Amino acid sequence: MLLAEVAQATQRLADAGVPSPRFDAEELAAYVHGVKRGELHNVKDSDFDARYWEAVARREAREPLQHITGRAFFRYLELQVGPGVFVPRPETESVVGWAIDAVRAMDVVEPLIVDLCSGSGAIALAMAQEVPRSRVHAVELSEQALAWTRKNAEGSRVTVHQGDALSALPEFDGQVDLVISNPPYIPLTEWEYVAPEARDHDPEMALFSGEDGLDTIRGIERTAHRLLRPGGLVVVEHADTQGGQVPWIFSEESGWADAADHPDLNKRPRFATARKAMP
Repeated sequence: MLLAEVAQATQRLADAGVPSPRFDAEELAAYVHGVKRGELHNVKDSDFDARYWEAVARREAREPLQHITGRAFFRYLELQVGPGVFVPRPETESVVGWAIDAVRAMDVVEPLIVDLCSGSGAIALAMAQEVPRSRVHAVELSEQALAWTRKNAEGSRVTVHQGDALSALPEFDGQVDLVISNPPYIPLTEWEYVAPEARDHDPEMALFSGEDGLDTIRGIERTAHRLLRPGGLVVVEHADTQGGQVPWIFSEESGWADAADHPDLNKRPRFATARKAMP
């Protein structure tokens, strides 16, 4: 019975243009029935919950899956998300993976890490969890998003700050080992091409950044240079169409070395890294 309902829901979501209809239909069924996706076959016909169809209708209208279930999975974390905060994306996991490897390779006992434009806190929390002796600070400007950052960071080693990424944490100038950010990077001109889940539900402040999408990244370049110690690293996510542009922002003239681009799991350019040059 439930699996038949899931098959029907999959078709409805596919017809609505949802990118991963089968996964979403199963995830909603698991959420409504309080089981894991792999346990759906254990739900008895008599236990079918009609609220499933309400959840499917919301997803059909392109409300994000994570807003319906109230949770998002990121690396080894389960995060609480909802209206007012950017939903973390799978492609950001490879950005964080690179950063974790880079920090582990540093000869630093208690690395100091700053996550700018933190949103749900996904990046900061993953860094804290996977680099056990790190000191991680998360910076978020939006009050709505900050409520989610604080909720997710409760009980963790992440220190949360409300502030603008462009003027954040002057008390750490010249001391930080790694600055990481998934900033807004969509050009305003591309509004109509953004998936409805993001365009209609993610905060605009987390998506768009000037005519070419690079305004915030330019600001982060200046903040990172101010915060980092010589030899410290910056890691910034960007759109796959911006691969040729972002490393140039971290130029030698501005005091950077080894600026490079890196692909995500789909082999598309996804994030840029640079090292603060030695004086």
